[in-house]
Amino acid sequence: MNLRALGRNGPSVAALGLGCMGMSDAYGSRDDAESIRTIHRAIDLGITMLDTADVYGAGENERLVGRAISSCRERVFVATKFGIVRDAADPAKRGINGRPEYVKRACDASLQRLRVDRIDLYYQHRVDLGVPIEETVGAMAELAAAGKVRYLGLSEASAATLRRACAVHPIAAVQNEWSLWSRDLEENGQLETARELGCGIVAYSPLGRGFLTGALGSPEDFADDDFRRTSPRFTGENFAKNLELVRRVQELAARKRRTASQIALAWLLAQGDDVVPIPGTKRVKYLEENVAAVEVQLSPDELHELDEVFPPGVASGPRYADMTFVNR
Repeated sequence: MNLRALGRNGPSVAALGLGCMGMSDAYGSRDDAESIRTIHRAIDLGITMLDTADVYGAGENERLVGRAISSCRERVFVATKFGIVRDAADPAKRGINGRPEYVKRACDASLQRLRVDRIDLYYQHRVDLGVPIEETVGAMAELAAAGKVRYLGLSEASAATLRRACAVHPIAAVQNEWSLWSRDLEENGQLETARELGCGIVAYSPLGRGFLTGALGSPEDFADDDFRRTSPRFTGENFAKNLELVRRVQELAARKRRTASQIALAWLLAQGDDVVPIPGTKRVKYLEENVAAVEVQLSPDELHELDEVFPPGVASGPRYADMTFVNR
């Protein structure tokens, strides 16, 4: 697989990464054996970056990734995150913690769960408005100086926050939701600022949390414990309106003899060589389908067609029920 530079002065990683959250959290039942097979297959196919976080499955996802890479650590680029804190008594309730002492404790715990000596890319998962970003990034920089992490990243940080963070320490990557139906960063200054400052862009949920695959026909397709049952874009009239958008992707996919997933990923890959999508899956067959997207070439006319169908803001419903935790 082709490599892309993760930031102006960052490492090279495969053009497509693997999001591991759904293997342990939010998307229904777990199958750890299949998830580990999927991780191993991803590595065999040339994927280098695996993305996880300490909050996914209350640490279980990091443990899963740690087990999977124990025999092939040198072949993977491990990215994890800190900062979202869940209430054990009420998993739906969450807070943000960016205090320096917490950052250091969280890093040590992640290192232990991942069974590694160093984290390749360490993100602040969400910005803590109660702590100056300079203090949080300062603590992250100390971790880098101590050899516990290689590169620093921010997730869902505003353009202004990113600029302040980069004044403290280079930020190799910013992670934002980005897909055909989530194009906020193109209009709110996040993308422009990241590129100005030389930060790579890691796109999470590049398949619209599964919606852009075309495989979902009804909200009833979700398991009882799947968080999409209460996600605004997947409920009520929003679901039906968004389904009409997906059908347009399916039409283009049929003409090119590709899948809707591959078209959606190819569009994102075409947005720039500084973009690394990290589609998530816990099944080998979907992983292989996603990886084949790197071979899909969209013509200028096809890219224009998709842009016309999916202008920024076209999706019905916000991407989160509570949007106060993004673009901070």
